Amino acid sequence: MRELRVISVEADGTHVVVQDDETKEKFRIRADDRLRAAARGDLSRLGQIQIEMESSLRPREIQARIRAGATIEEVAAVAGVSPDRVERFAHPVLLERARAAELAALAHPIREDGPAVATLGEVVDSALAARGQSAAATEWDTWKGDDGFWVVQVRWQVGRTDNYAHWRFHPGAHGGTADPLDELADELTDPEAVAMQRRRLAPVSVPQMSRPAHSRTVAESVTVDAGSVIGGPRHANEDETNGLTDDVIDAQIVDDADHADAEPTAEFDGSTEETLQLGFSVVGEKPDRAEKEPPAARDNADAADDGKPRRRKQRKPSVPAWEDVLLGVRSNPNS
Repeated sequence: MRELRVISVEADGTHVVVQDDETKEKFRIRADDRLRAAARGDLSRLGQIQIEMESSLRPREIQARIRAGATIEEVAAVAGVSPDRVERFAHPVLLERARAAELAALAHPIREDGPAVATLGEVVDSALAARGQSAAATEWDTWKGDDGFWVVQVRWQVGRTDNYAHWRFHPGAHGGTADPLDELADELTDPEAVAMQRRRLAPVSVPQMSRPAHSRTVAESVTVDAGSVIGGPRHANEDETNGLTDDVIDAQIVDDADHADAEPTAEFDGSTEETLQLGFSVVGEKPDRAEKEPPAARDNADAADDGKPRRRKQRKPSVPAWEDVLLGVRSNPNS
């Protein structure tokens, strides 16, 4: 490498003239910012100039990206240079972010009733300890958002899952404040309020009433018993009875046979007994009505006993209506 000596500067000041002392050969060098920085011995400025010439991003833009939360590797990939050249400009910004994280940990988180007495760092450590997680495994980081405020991030790991909580840090007196920005931040800041809100918003299931399949069988069997008691004992000459009653009783007997294996649950035992009692109470009214017969009718009956044996007059059984048989009740006898 030959050594050159500066001999002059051109009149317009854009170039410097140098000469080789051995060969007396002259050279002209452009007087740009790099040459001026090299002449002053400003190596940092010389590195910035090199970045500006080789990279698509200026040093100021690189620092702005780092301050906004980008990593050195991400900025280096965008700038098209090695991470070592970006790190030179990113280092002071990374120190600024670390200092902001320390200040944010001393801020007071905002709850529903106002700022908490404890600091954000104490609240986060207490909340994680209540979950059985180590507070020492948390990672704090900050960056500036688009609104100009610092955003605080707390990262911790549960199993293989990374969890992130974010707050907006407002520097101020007594440490400043921190507003939760997401659900995890709310849970860490005020877990009792979040749990209470979830209890208020918990859905309530409406029970659906279902009718057991054998309930119809129980009701029909009771109806048949009541109808048979009301109709009285059946004799051989009851062929004149209304065919409608026979059809109903036959249909009920078939239904009872189909459901013979079904055992009624305890839920319907009480209602079945009450229904049976109701049916027998209706039948029990017949003796009362027999006692209310007129005295003349009883005298005629006694007179008939004095003569030849009286042929007993068969009473035609009363046929209940279809609704009475189905519901198991007795209608008004006068109707």
